[in-house]
Amino acid sequence: MTRAVTILGATGSIGCSTLDVIARHPERYRVFALTAATNAEKLAVQVLEHAPDYAVMLNNSGADAVRCRLPAGHPTQVLSGEEALAWVAGHEDTDIVMAAIVGAAGLLPSLAAARAGKRVLLANKEALVMAGPLFMEAIKQGGAELLPIDSEHNAIFQSLPEHYGGHFAPYGISKILLTASGGPFRGWQSAQLEAVTPAQAVAHPNWSMGQKISVDSATLMNKGLELIEACFLFNCQPDQVQVVVHPQSVIHSLVQYCDGSVMAQLGQPDMRTPIAYGLAWPERITSGVAPLDLVTIGRFDFEAADEETFPCLALARRAFSVGGTMPTVLNAANEIAVEAFLGERIPFSTIPTLVKRVMDAHETTTVKSLETVLMADHWARNQAILLLQGSVNEVDA
Repeated sequence: MTRAVTILGATGSIGCSTLDVIARHPERYRVFALTAATNAEKLAVQVLEHAPDYAVMLNNSGADAVRCRLPAGHPTQVLSGEEALAWVAGHEDTDIVMAAIVGAAGLLPSLAAARAGKRVLLANKEALVMAGPLFMEAIKQGGAELLPIDSEHNAIFQSLPEHYGGHFAPYGISKILLTASGGPFRGWQSAQLEAVTPAQAVAHPNWSMGQKISVDSATLMNKGLELIEACFLFNCQPDQVQVVVHPQSVIHSLVQYCDGSVMAQLGQPDMRTPIAYGLAWPERITSGVAPLDLVTIGRFDFEAADEETFPCLALARRAFSVGGTMPTVLNAANEIAVEAFLGERIPFSTIPTLVKRVMDAHETTTVKSLETVLMADHWARNQAILLLQGSVNEVDA
């Protein structure tokens, strides 16, 4: 019996990798819906290849652009808008939802999938960063299955005891070791980061990723967001998670136990491995990823994260510790800052400064509803934009 899969963010790197794995197992999976924000041309190509029941674009013009590229009488229904995104994510005919929309835009459809009791393959870390308590409650109330797809969290999931109950002590767990590649500027000093260009920042040494997440990796904000995500996923505190820089990106994360044992998951830096694991869990299926050759790799290196040069990691730890709406504000301010950097309106080194200034100006409130989250998100974006409307020197002040 085949399982129907909806891919939120189908044209991104995670979406394309998911389609690659699905295509290797046509007897197990079929594509129910594909969604995209702006890349109508690529989505149309995917629709022609995979023939989903539905395709969803973010706006009407995008949907029209997809329709124009499909032959007359093509069976895929093309929809548009945020309501349509949530509708296909929670549709009764969907079994598995790959939540791979980048940024805050992925929150609402991810929540819809959780509330509808789907198997949620979570690649959108912002759903937990922005609204962790609400999202985890939606998973519980909806009876959904939550499988983390970020390579680090997937590795932690694989390294934890079976039926892990969300508390370290009963399972003899000491801490989680969250690995980081260090990004393209590992070992650089603060002064060297002043002249970094967007092209340099998106050139990740190991992973093929989108622009936004590549910049987050370069600032270590991505690792900060992953730290917050790990705290929600595995019910722990920031001081129970140690970030360890591992430049080879082969050991994806580890779990340390009280008897001295350390369990780790190793693999090529290829997202098809965690995607295949999430699709088939608790079984394992082929992913198309080549096996590791440990002799060729030869060595594994580790070092401490440099939080002085890359302060975004410390900002994320602070945001989770403060709690409430502060993680939402961290995420929103960072999205505006990264967008400004990619548009060459601020230097790379201003990204954490802008995020910190927005956090400093925020009066944290308890997250009681989705409306609370969305209001904090809106406030933080406006605050960041107001700061950007001043001079760069004012942001750096």
